[in-house]
Amino acid sequence: MVIAFGREICCNLDSAESREWLVTNGIGGYASGTIANLLTRRYHGLLVAALKPPLARTLMLAKLDETAVYDDRAYPLYTNRWADSTIEPHGYNFIESFHLEGTMPVWRFALADAIIEKRIWMEQGANTTYIQYRSRRGSKPVSLAVKALVNYRDYHGTTSAGDWQLRLETLTRGVCVTAFDGAAPLYLLTDAEHEAKFRVSAHLYNWYYGFDLAAEKRRGLDYCEDHLHAATFHLALAPGSSVTLIASTDKNPELNGGTALELRRAGDRQLLQNCPQARESPDWIEHLVLAADQFIVSRPLPEEPEGKTIIAGYPWFSDWGRDTTIALPGLTICTGRWDIARSILRTFARYVDRGMLPNRFPDGGGAPEYNTADATLWYFEAIRAYIDATGDDELLSELWPALCEIVDWHVKGTRYNIRVDPDDGLVYAGETGLQLTWMDAKIGDWVVTPRIGKPIELSALWYNAIQAMASFARKLGKPHHEYQQLGDRSAAGFTRFWNDSTGYCYDVLDGPDGNDSSLRPNQIFAVSLPLDSIPAGSATSPAGGMRQKTRYTPLLTPLQRRGAVDACAQSLLTSHGLRSLSPQHPHYRPTYGGDQLQRDSAYHQGTVWGWLIGPFVLAHLHVYKNPAQAREFLEPMAHHIMSGGVGSLGEIFDADAPHSPRGCTAQAWTVAEVLRAWLAINTLGG
Repeated sequence: MVIAFGREICCNLDSAESREWLVTNGIGGYASGTIANLLTRRYHGLLVAALKPPLARTLMLAKLDETAVYDDRAYPLYTNRWADSTIEPHGYNFIESFHLEGTMPVWRFALADAIIEKRIWMEQGANTTYIQYRSRRGSKPVSLAVKALVNYRDYHGTTSAGDWQLRLETLTRGVCVTAFDGAAPLYLLTDAEHEAKFRVSAHLYNWYYGFDLAAEKRRGLDYCEDHLHAATFHLALAPGSSVTLIASTDKNPELNGGTALELRRAGDRQLLQNCPQARESPDWIEHLVLAADQFIVSRPLPEEPEGKTIIAGYPWFSDWGRDTTIALPGLTICTGRWDIARSILRTFARYVDRGMLPNRFPDGGGAPEYNTADATLWYFEAIRAYIDATGDDELLSELWPALCEIVDWHVKGTRYNIRVDPDDGLVYAGETGLQLTWMDAKIGDWVVTPRIGKPIELSALWYNAIQAMASFARKLGKPHHEYQQLGDRSAAGFTRFWNDSTGYCYDVLDGPDGNDSSLRPNQIFAVSLPLDSIPAGSATSPAGGMRQKTRYTPLLTPLQRRGAVDACAQSLLTSHGLRSLSPQHPHYRPTYGGDQLQRDSAYHQGTVWGWLIGPFVLAHLHVYKNPAQAREFLEPMAHHIMSGGVGSLGEIFDADAPHSPRGCTAQAWTVAEVLRAWLAINTLGG
C-alpha cells in the first residue's frame, strides 16, 4: 500500500482538498474528487459520463452527502464549502485513513468503535460508478442517509438553479432521474435486496445553492455552482456487512457490488501481469502501470468498431493527436499491451489528411483540427517503437501507404506552410496567428510562442521519421535509397542548429527575426530520439523473440550532445521535469496561476513540464552511460504521486521552487515518459 494517508493528511483540510483521486471507465468517462470529499473543481463528480465515447462528457451525479448514525450519534461523512467560504459540515475530521487499492480510492471513517469503509470504482466500458460502504468494525449497526446531488451539464460548465423540469421515477431498487426530454437517464440503484436494508425518498426540485469551487476561483473562472438533491437513500449496515450504490446510464447495470468489485480487481491484476518488469520495480512504478490504463479509451469508428485512442489528461482534456503519439510507447508498448498499441496506430492512420494527423477532436464533435506540425512526426516514432518491439510486419505493410503519403506531403508542402526546405533538409512550419508546435499557448489572436521558422524538434523528428522509413522500406522489400538521401540531407542541414557562442543549440532557425538562441528544452530530442540501442520496454517481443534495435547516426557530435544535455541540466532541470524556458531569459515566468491570460502567458515561458523528464533522462543516459544516476532523476516522481493527483503524475509545475503542481492532475505523456524511461534504464541492467 504505497499510497496511503492517515489523519495527519486527511484531517488537515488544506492537505486533503489538494489531493485528488480519479477512476475511469475506458470510454472517456470518469469519477473524480478530493480526499476531503469536498468539491473544488467543476470537473469533480461521481459520474461524468461519456455519452458519445470518448466525448460528450456530462456531469450527472455530482456528489453524495452521507450522514452515518451510530449509537444514536450522527456523523457527517462529507464536507462542503459554500459561496461565503463557510465550511459546513466538517466531515473530513472523521476520516481515519485514505489509500488507493489499485486505482480505487478507499476511505475509512472512525465513528467511536466503528469503522466504515467507502470505496469507489467504475465498470470498464460503461458509464457506471460503484460506491460501496462496508462496516469493517463496530458493536452495533450503522444507518446511513445518503443524499444524491445530481446535475446534467457539459463537464466544462457550471449550473445555476432554475426551472429545471426533472423527472424522477421510483424503481424497485432506487430511482431513475431524467433531466429533460431526450436526456440520457441516470439510474441511482442499490444492491440491497430487502426493505430492511434500504429505502429511498425523492426530493424533486430541492436545490442546494452556492457550492464554492476553490480551484476554479484560483483559475479565474466561474466558481459558484448549484446542484439538485434528487433522492436520499437510507441504508442499514450491520457489523461486517456492505451495501453498494450504483450510478449508471445503463438501465440494467451489474447490481452485485461484490461481483463488480472483483471484476475491477481482476482487471488491475491483468494489467500488472502484462508488464512483468513493473513487478520487479518499486511499488510506485506498479501504480504508474495502472495509471497508464486510465488514459486508454475507446474511439469506435464504422470501419474500426474496436478503435482506441488516448485521453491527453484528466480532468479536462480529450484525445489529442500529439499527446497520443508521444504517450503511446510508454502507455502501451512498455506495458506489454501490443493489441492496444496496434489499434491506436490503425485508428489514427484513418485520420491522415494531406500528410497530417489531427491535433485534437472537438468535444462537441465536428471535423478534427489539424493545427499541429509535430503530431504526425511523433507518429513515426510510435510506429518505430511498436515495430521494434513486436516485429509486426503485417501492420507495417498496412500503414505503409499512409506513411509514404505523409513523407510526400512534407516534401512538397502541406497546410500552414509546413514543408521540408530542399536547401538544408530541415522542416519549416508556421504562419502568423498559428501555434503549431507543442508550445501551443494562444490567447485570442496572440500566439505566446509562435516559433515560426525551423523549430529544432521538428527537424529532429523528421530525421527520425526518415530513418525509420528507410528501415521500414528494407523490411518490406521496398526501395529505400530516396529516404536515405532525405535523411543524409537533413543530417547535414542539422549542423546549423549548433550555436558555438552559447554551447547549446538554437531553438528555432530562420524565423522572422532570424535565429532564436533562447535556451529551451526542445534540443533534448536531438539527443534522445536517435536512441541507438536504448530499448523502449520489455526485452522480448510478443512471440518471445529478442527485440530488434533501431540504430541511427547521431545528429550532433559527442561534444555537442554533451553540451546540449548539460545546458538543460544546469538551467532547465527540476525535480519534476524541465523548464520550458531558461530563468535567465527576460520572458521567464516563474509561476503558473491566475486567470487564463496569466496562466497561458506562463504556459511555455518557464513552466515545468513533467513529460520532458523522460527524454532528458534518456539523453543523459545516452551521453553519460550512468544508469544509476539516470534513475535518480526520476525518483522525485515517486513522491509526486502522493500529492496532486494521487496515484498518477501531473501535467505541469511552477518553474521556481517548490515547483507546486499545476494544470491537469493526471497527464498521459507524463505518466508515459516516466514509465518508459524507468523501464528503459532497468532493461539496460542499471
